[in-house]
Amino acid sequence: RQPAALPVPLLRLDDAAAGYPERRILSGVKLSLSPGDRIALLGANGAGKSTFIKLLAGSLAPLAGERIAARDLAIGYFAQHQLEQLDAKATAVEHLLRLDPSLGERGARDFLGGFGFAGERALEPVEPFSGGEKARLCLALTVYQRPNLLLLDEPTNHLDLDMREALTEALNDFEGALVLVSHDRALIRTCCNTLLHVGGGRVADYDGDLDDYARAVQRDEPIAASSAASSTGGSRKEERRERAEARAKLAPLRKQMQHIEKRMVSLGKDRHALEVKLADADFYSGASTAQMLDLSQQRATLASEIEALEGEWLHLQAELDAAEAA
Repeated sequence: RQPAALPVPLLRLDDAAAGYPERRILSGVKLSLSPGDRIALLGANGAGKSTFIKLLAGSLAPLAGERIAARDLAIGYFAQHQLEQLDAKATAVEHLLRLDPSLGERGARDFLGGFGFAGERALEPVEPFSGGEKARLCLALTVYQRPNLLLLDEPTNHLDLDMREALTEALNDFEGALVLVSHDRALIRTCCNTLLHVGGGRVADYDGDLDDYARAVQRDEPIAASSAASSTGGSRKEERRERAEARAKLAPLRKQMQHIEKRMVSLGKDRHALEVKLADADFYSGASTAQMLDLSQQRATLASEIEALEGEWLHLQAELDAAEAA
């Protein structure tokens, strides 16, 4: 499920401070988030990464400075504590229907099936669920709300390899912005292209890669002083803004291609069903010539529609490739 809207920027922090009245944890934070941003947060435990996520989410108001959200900002926030906030007596389907009663049980089960809740498991209370199942349910509830900004705090904890791969694929397809806290270096390498270091009360661009960061931590080097660029670095922010605006312009093209892909899948299923029927010897023994001609005509029409859609999709793909290369 892709976001309903992709405003640019989605969210800005202007010289923001965060923490608690008795203890300020972060100060002077400047950040602009736009669709397509892929940011991973680095920093020691207790350095303020979760505080920063809460500031972005709006669950912590800034102690100073401003948090400016787009009118159409829709945040999807996942953190480990949410697993304990699930209603133990409710089923996975019931959790989803509380978000959207109009979806119906069948629709809820179909959606949850994509998160590994097959068969009757979606109709069982979550109380005995494993940590992985609860994490999958929380992620499903987050995704269903069609956020345009995903804030994920250790999303792969408890997930098995298959679900990690599925999450990685989904994040790479996601058109909104992503801010990630994770010890899963493979996830960061695959899904993120910007690293921010949180430490010393600041949030700053980190110019190295994950290997540089690991070496700096191992050697106990002052990361912020040696490897983190100023969070006010104008040129990098301007580059990110320009890339985000370009991605936002391409979003309608991608959506059109996705619509064509879904239509092609649907027509392909219809064509297959006709071909199965036409290959059945019993059909010919009971069908009239008119019925046989009608099914043959339907198959030809479907084949023609699919071919036209394939041509349209290839044309759009060429447009997309040209725009991305520009």
